[in-house]
Amino acid sequence: MSRHMTRRQFLKTIAVSTLATTSVGGASLVYATEVEPRDVAIEHVSLKIARLDPAFDGYKLVQISDLHLDYTWMSEERLLNHMRLVNEQKPDAVAITGDFVTDQAEPHADSIVKALQMLNPRDNTVAVLGNHDHWTNASIVQQAIQKGGISDVNNGVYTVRRGEAMLHLCGVNDIWEGYHRLDLVMDALPDEGAAVLLAHEPDYADVSSQTGRFDLQLSGHSHGGQVQVPFIGPIALPYMAHKYPSGLYKVNGMVQYTNRGLGMVAPQVRFNCRPEITVFTLESEDKSQDTE
Repeated sequence: MSRHMTRRQFLKTIAVSTLATTSVGGASLVYATEVEPRDVAIEHVSLKIARLDPAFDGYKLVQISDLHLDYTWMSEERLLNHMRLVNEQKPDAVAITGDFVTDQAEPHADSIVKALQMLNPRDNTVAVLGNHDHWTNASIVQQAIQKGGISDVNNGVYTVRRGEAMLHLCGVNDIWEGYHRLDLVMDALPDEGAAVLLAHEPDYADVSSQTGRFDLQLSGHSHGGQVQVPFIGPIALPYMAHKYPSGLYKVNGMVQYTNRGLGMVAPQVRFNCRPEITVFTLESEDKSQDTE
């Protein structure tokens, strides 16, 4: 699929899933439009990370993705309820991997700010943009991120410290639209300490893993396909989400995780593919040292 796939082509591809879902009958359509999209899964993933300093053993990193604020499904009220679920996980840090909005940015800017201000991790919340943020108005989304009091890590690095120990939360701006600058991230990234990369499109793991510097890449973008047919899998996937569409992968020694997202794009259905909040517990391979 071409890197220059247009938005119209993308939406046309995704529309295939509507035909598949509606064809299985009215009851399934009601389930896919009203029941499963409300049933948020809290996925718990424990990861051993070789470079993780023992001071960070047990560190809880919560990922959310693809909020897709719009006028049809992801209302401000629903988004704020999701933020309450995130806070209930008692995170040390929160990572948001893009697509805050779907078709418009400005009408939803205040809702983004309210949602981000609700989050209360021990350390910080970090975020990058996705393709829909650029398809609408990336500047407005970034302004909302700043007003929300969280760290914008588009092509940057945020470092969490425990004494002299460091954990780096890094990010690249959207890859599909060509705003990613991994070189700037590498220039800013210290040599020591475990490093997590936020990258909206999951298939970028083939590139980021080649650096040998990132222990974990967190992505979204795919929504898990929104519709997964048993024994077949996702019916339709967007550009740069075909290799690593959902869940946990190992890519050239780096762990890649693709979150199914909280929101949806048209057609707004989910079948066998619940929305997701991911709770990572990071474990050090060397627990012999005293932690702070």
